[in-house]
Amino acid sequence: MSKPSLRAALESGEFVAAPGIHDMITAVVSNKVGFDFVYATGFWMTASAYGLPDAGIASYTQMVDRVATLCRTANASVIADADTGYGGLLNVHHTVRGYEEAGAIAIQIEDQEFPKKCGHTPFKRVVPTIDMVEKIKVAIEARRSTETLIIARTDSRQTDGFEGAVKRGLAYAEAGADIVFLEALESEAEMREACKRINKPMMANMADGGKTPIRSKAELADIGYKLAIFPSATGLAAAAAAEIALNVLKTEGTSKSPNSKLFSFAEFNSLIGFEEVWAFERRWARDGEQTTK
Repeated sequence: MSKPSLRAALESGEFVAAPGIHDMITAVVSNKVGFDFVYATGFWMTASAYGLPDAGIASYTQMVDRVATLCRTANASVIADADTGYGGLLNVHHTVRGYEEAGAIAIQIEDQEFPKKCGHTPFKRVVPTIDMVEKIKVAIEARRSTETLIIARTDSRQTDGFEGAVKRGLAYAEAGADIVFLEALESEAEMREACKRINKPMMANMADGGKTPIRSKAELADIGYKLAIFPSATGLAAAAAAEIALNVLKTEGTSKSPNSKLFSFAEFNSLIGFEEVWAFERRWARDGEQTTK
């Protein structure tokens, strides 16, 4: 199945809004809802797979496996968080190759020191601008297809101030990044000014609970953005729903309660592919075997 081109979407003027996908249950539900693009979020994939914080603990090998699984599961094209590129320039080269082979159509690399931190938490440190510029150039050279876009993220707003972040964004645009991402801007005025001054498609991070004010697709387009990720929405929603169901079970002693809304088990079986399994079983059943589906 051919998946949508992010390059074509941006060149056509389409505003791209990509939900964060933290696990494969969410991936199959997103298939039902229907999205052209989804975001492989480092924070939430690390949390869902390992119960660990986004602090440079998950390795390249672990993350590229998660990205590959999402690319297989999602009908949408996958924009993937690749942290710092997991090391130096040679690591960036192999990260881009690995993520591209996994199926990602855009690869996001940031300018934090390793080990990195979530962009909306304290104690971030950034590398010198020239180091990140070289990473961008290596990433561009490493990709095998021009359909694979390189997203350059700077986490310098909290370390170098707004002007420092814009200066880095301009340098990353000049280095050839396809999309520029100034993480954790702190006001709509900053968002507008950044989009005004950096002449590349700009990406916004609508991280619920983070430093950047949450705005709608229409508002973000008016500000000047071309692309937005909503990385926290599904993870936080899933955690809230799970907490409700667990509290109902603890207090009422049952899962069958009007206070706990459950997804249809029959529909979920269909979403994850059980109908194909049952069709296979019917086809290959021997005479006399039971086939109830």
